[in-house]
Amino acid sequence: MDFSEVVLSESDRAFQSELRDFLSSVVTEEVIERDRRTGDNFDEGVHGALGAAGYLERDWRTEADGGFTAVQRRIWELEIGRAHTPWFHWGTTAMVAHAVTQFGSAPLREEILPEVLAGRIRLCLGYTEPEGGSDVATCKTRAVRDGDDWIVNGAKMFTSNAQHAQYVFLITNTDPAAPKHQSLTMLLVPLDAPGVEIQPLRTVDGDRTNITFYSDVRVDDRYRIGPVNGGWSVLREALNTEHGTVDRDDTGLSKLAVMTDQALLLADELDRVAADVWASGRLGDESVGYRLGRCAARLEAALSTPGMLGRVALAQTMRDITPDLMDIGGAASALEDGLSAEYLFRLAAPVGIYGGTLDVFRNMIAQHVLGLGRPNYSPARQNGGGSSP
Repeated sequence: MDFSEVVLSESDRAFQSELRDFLSSVVTEEVIERDRRTGDNFDEGVHGALGAAGYLERDWRTEADGGFTAVQRRIWELEIGRAHTPWFHWGTTAMVAHAVTQFGSAPLREEILPEVLAGRIRLCLGYTEPEGGSDVATCKTRAVRDGDDWIVNGAKMFTSNAQHAQYVFLITNTDPAAPKHQSLTMLLVPLDAPGVEIQPLRTVDGDRTNITFYSDVRVDDRYRIGPVNGGWSVLREALNTEHGTVDRDDTGLSKLAVMTDQALLLADELDRVAADVWASGRLGDESVGYRLGRCAARLEAALSTPGMLGRVALAQTMRDITPDLMDIGGAASALEDGLSAEYLFRLAAPVGIYGGTLDVFRNMIAQHVLGLGRPNYSPARQNGGGSSP
């Protein structure tokens, strides 16, 4: 692994300075406070400004297609995180926009993409169902063909940012008699369609997600993404991106793993706690110094771990070290105060669930990285009788 420092060119330094100035003007303390209070992880003014300035389009496109260079993209990712930008909605929007580009019809691409890249249209994910767990292929939300339309009935859990989105990328079952991976069709459902209902759900950290209901929702076939009953191939590409299993370029500048944005928040809090310890003269306390050092080492190791392994390491580290940071901070750290160890302690639980639970990822690592077999959840076999010696 190459740990050499990247030397920025004059144009890269100018880009970094321009981006920092832009973010400081739009991601204000008021924006950050409102985001913490609402738990939306989104601000329409910030999103619209990023779109109007061309940043969303440059982030979405490849370098060859007019997007950021590899160095600019890394600067972009770091500065967006350091500014505490209400940002997580863009990741899902960009992911669905790529699916529309790859699998959608030409008229749909022309209708959706310019508005997405300008920041005026946002897209969210309709995968998980109330009783479906992590296996999204066990979809019970039905879509029935009716002429040029589909009639959709069902419900989805964890439809995050649906309240700010114009469309949901919805998994539907269009052939209940078929095997589960051959019965799925992807639809881009307008969220202002009659029959769509959005209800808020609060996670333990105060963030808002949603449960969405679809009651006889009529969707034009032009909003179908990919072939009928061929939705699994469409969905698989999006899931690979969400899971962080896509191939990385050879520059060494790609984001190592998903959830690094949350880890940057944790790094900021670790620095703040360490500064408080220094200012209060408690660094001489061996217990405090040991635990701070352990927290820093754990976080550094997690931030250096790639792919699926990094996704697990980051979420698990967040769960493991936030109690230490709260303990070091004392009673005051139990008070809810914006970005704090207490907030990150609560955030750590859902971070270990987003995009698939840690157990799901550990099974994926066991199978696809370590070459082990599929997990066996059947009950343990009982002895035929008598007592064990």
